[in-house]
Amino acid sequence: MKVFLTNDDGIHAPGLWALYRQFVQDHAVSVVAPDRERSAVAHGITLHTPLRAARMKLNGGWEGYGIDGKPADCIKLGLTALLKEKPDVVVAGINPGANVGISINYSGTVAAAREAALFGLPAIAISINGYEIEDYGETAAFAEKLARRIVEAPLPFGTILNVNVPNIPMSRIRGVKITRQGIDRLSKEYYEKRLDPRNRAYHWLGSDTRIFGEDLSVDGDALCHDYITITPLQCDITDYRMIDRLRKWNV
Repeated sequence: MKVFLTNDDGIHAPGLWALYRQFVQDHAVSVVAPDRERSAVAHGITLHTPLRAARMKLNGGWEGYGIDGKPADCIKLGLTALLKEKPDVVVAGINPGANVGISINYSGTVAAAREAALFGLPAIAISINGYEIEDYGETAAFAEKLARRIVEAPLPFGTILNVNVPNIPMSRIRGVKITRQGIDRLSKEYYEKRLDPRNRAYHWLGSDTRIFGEDLSVDGDALCHDYITITPLQCDITDYRMIDRLRKWNV
């Protein structure tokens, strides 16, 4: 396979290079990633400033392009200007921290996969449910297995797979659940008001720990019960249930 890797944590992130080490054993791998962390930028793209791509060589001899833009920029620029051949699959990650529930809407990792899907490519966004991660290797191996599968059995146009893996050894994972996105706001968000050294107010977003339930058909619930979750997501966000109702409004 020809594999295109990206992320939202930046080209130096360990999760990205765990994927590289896994895929490069048997596949042709290209890396185009932000040159710094771009978490929670969602599906933003760069319009009003130029994008710069720097060919970078990292420890271990790994090479890739660092882009001074967002994850979706990396996909667009990579596919239209940087890569010599069209890839067979795009994998975004491995992201430290789960992308489930409403957090999917903010995720640069998921946005990169969605952008790839808009180019008609099979795409996976993959995350681990934790930030203190000792080993990305088993998750990278799972990503390769899934990537092979979606190349063999392509997804519909505009559909991606959002994958979340518990932060435990694979031997302790209870299985794989095909899930839907949870949309309940299960954590309390707040802005903490502080003063800077010049006595000017600023606000910093925080949140309490999210509490998940027992419905194993929901991504966050199943993940917190030690299942790998695979959630198919669509780029088409039309609410088809409302179309006929809106037509009756006679506006």
